[in-house]
Amino acid sequence: MYIFEYSELIRNLVISDLKVKYQSSFLGFAWSMLNPLLMMLVLYAVFQNIFKFEQEHFALYLLIGIIAWRFLSIGTMTAMGSIVGKPSLVTKIYIPREILTFSITMSAFISSILEFTVLIPLMLILGAPISITILLFPVVHALYFIIVYGLSLVLSALYVYFRDLNQIWDILLQIGFYVSPIIYPLTMVPEKYLLYYTLNPITRLIMMYRDILLFGNFPTVLDFLIVGGFGVVFLAFGSAVFKRLSLRFAEEV
Repeated sequence: MYIFEYSELIRNLVISDLKVKYQSSFLGFAWSMLNPLLMMLVLYAVFQNIFKFEQEHFALYLLIGIIAWRFLSIGTMTAMGSIVGKPSLVTKIYIPREILTFSITMSAFISSILEFTVLIPLMLILGAPISITILLFPVVHALYFIIVYGLSLVLSALYVYFRDLNQIWDILLQIGFYVSPIIYPLTMVPEKYLLYYTLNPITRLIMMYRDILLFGNFPTVLDFLIVGGFGVVFLAFGSAVFKRLSLRFAEEV
């Protein structure tokens, strides 16, 4: 498999991307946390004080949802340009082109882990309990990575041919933010739509993150099966689309 065969190249690409992301800005990684923290403060002020949401540890509840969503948003948006952003690696040498998308997604994955890590001191400061269920975080996050990578394969392949795709995907992400339980609890979703709503793997993932990080609950086996099943489907579909469209990458980039 190319991940193991080209592991050194992938490692170098990931390190290079992280250096560009953090060393080129004055505050570096701090910007990665300022964005979700500021968004959390705004949403907290609006929904806690104006709409009077009654949710235990609502600030952390919001922050977990925002950070989880950022991995999907940043991961797919940056990975979308992974092929067109490195034309020399596409046209001049032969490597499995999936490596370019994989490395960008892995970079976003590592950044997301760092963002989640910052939650631990915040939970201690705000008096939220830390449960043994937090040990399930690597499993949940790995399943999320598979979903994001599968989507990124499709988007990066299509973007080679349709350069307006980033605008369309940005709009879809904005819609997705508000139709996912990031701001509001599932109890606000009408019961007749609840089944379809919870079939959304992102909805289940956000619920799983909150269960293991904030509420100390173990996700159900069904949760893992649904999220894992979507991951397999997305990865298989993404790989098939990428393989088919990659035949003309060198001509199009």
